[in-house]
Amino acid sequence: MEFHIVMCKPDEHAAAVREIFNDAILHTTALYDYKPWSRAVVLQWFGAKAKSGFPVIAAVDPAGVLLGFASYGQFRARPAYKYSVEHSVYVHRDHRRHGVGRALLKRLIELAREQQLHVIVGGIDVSNAESVALHEQLGFRHVGTISEAGYKFGRWLDVAFYQLTLPTPGNPVDG
Repeated sequence: MEFHIVMCKPDEHAAAVREIFNDAILHTTALYDYKPWSRAVVLQWFGAKAKSGFPVIAAVDPAGVLLGFASYGQFRARPAYKYSVEHSVYVHRDHRRHGVGRALLKRLIELAREQQLHVIVGGIDVSNAESVALHEQLGFRHVGTISEAGYKFGRWLDVAFYQLTLPTPGNPVDG
C-alpha cells in the first residue's frame, strides 16, 4: 500500500478524521467515548491542537485519501509535565495492518524529538493486542495498568500505559 505522511489540514481532512473517530467510538475500545463527534467537535479538537502547538499528522494515499491520523497532546495539566505528551493513532478500518499506524507513530516520535519532548505516553485498552505489539516493537515499555478504568459495551475496561523515553531535551529547565 502506497502512502505518505503529511500535516493534517482541518479544511481538507476533518470529514475523514471524524469518520475514523466515530468508527472507533461506536465499534471499538480504542477510544473511551460514547457519543459520535460532530463536525464542530472535530474542528474544536483541531483548533485545540493548533493552539497548543501539537501536531496532527495524516497518512494519505496518492489520491489524497486519508488512511489514518495521529497526534499528541498534553499529558497532565501541571507545568512540570511540559516535556511529556500522550499520543493517539487512529487508522481507518479498511487500512489497518498495512503499516499505516507504524508510519504515523514513527513520525510522531520524530516530531516529539524535534519539539524537544522527553516522554511519550500511550494509553491502550489491554484487549488491543495489535497496538500493544506495535508500541513494544517501537521501543515503548509497559509502565502500568489501571484495572477497570473505563466502562463501555457493558463491561469494565483496563487501560495499559506504555512509555517511550527520548534523549531530549538537551537542556531541560524548571518553570
